[in-house]
Amino acid sequence: MKSFVYQNLPMRVVFGDGAISRLPEEVQRLGARSALVLCTEHQRASAERVTTLLGERAAGIYDRAQMHVPIETAQEAREMARRLGADVCVAIGGGSTIGLGKAIALTSELPIVAIPTTFAGSEMTPIYGITENRLKKTGRDARVLPQSVIYDPALTSTLPPQIAATSGINAIAHAVEALYSPDANPITTLMAEESIRTLSQSLPRLVQHRDDTEAASTALYGAWLAGACLGAVGMALHHKLCHTLGGTFNLPHAEMHTVVLPHSIAYNRAAAPEAMERISRALGGADPAQGIYDLAANLGTPLSLREIGMPEDGLETAAQLATENPYYNPQPIDRASILELLTHAYQGKRPSSR
Repeated sequence: MKSFVYQNLPMRVVFGDGAISRLPEEVQRLGARSALVLCTEHQRASAERVTTLLGERAAGIYDRAQMHVPIETAQEAREMARRLGADVCVAIGGGSTIGLGKAIALTSELPIVAIPTTFAGSEMTPIYGITENRLKKTGRDARVLPQSVIYDPALTSTLPPQIAATSGINAIAHAVEALYSPDANPITTLMAEESIRTLSQSLPRLVQHRDDTEAASTALYGAWLAGACLGAVGMALHHKLCHTLGGTFNLPHAEMHTVVLPHSIAYNRAAAPEAMERISRALGGADPAQGIYDLAANLGTPLSLREIGMPEDGLETAAQLATENPYYNPQPIDRASILELLTHAYQGKRPSSR
């Protein structure tokens, strides 16, 4: 076995049907007395349920979380937390809401209790992203890692099928890149392959039957594993592309990951054969790039950047930005090749097998 370093993150997980009822206990464990509850406008009802559970420990609700965490939103939420004297943030929702909690924690060190209602897995990572002047800046900081995560499958039952599907493929993207990260190790590799397997098997069931609690539980488990992988190792080309596209063109986060992932895999296929073998095995023997594309197609998600609002005249800019300060990647990166990748993603072409 090769030498490696594995850093275990300090994380507490409460998992199970009805687990949200244990929120007051989790807040009390942190010694907190005043919780700012975070959500999007669409999840205001969920946030109000949280304040009811917290009772007098609820300080207020901030319901303007947005994709890619605009700096203006982060600053507004930080000021509200300060004004209310909050000593903990409770984030209920998907990556946008949990990302806002991270932006608050970054400057205030307030602990976060995350209650994910999608399958993206960002709640398990110390990675944050904030968008300013159309550029999304990401970083890794232990202060933004949630102290507790509550996984309750019942909270995903009202997810529209497309959001369930795309957030799950977003999580698969974390697992895929963990397999060929320079920090990859036997622990995260096992978790990544298991994550891809469980998500690729549970998402079709969940999209067809929204009340399938067993499928929802399995998908949350897969998302947890994917997020834990991303939290432990570095990211590569796929995440660089998505950070660039999301911050600059404000594309919907999970849909963007879903569209780009098959093309990122195809780009790296020859340079990461062991990772590709594991992805194929997790998909039941399918070609890695085609298998993810076909999964997305079968789930009824968007397959092209054109469909989700990417302007064609922005492809050149995106290729330039993505290659200016590139992340590590197993396959060398050059502007012409990245432009070709993005063009295929824009057109929604099914990747070739080789």
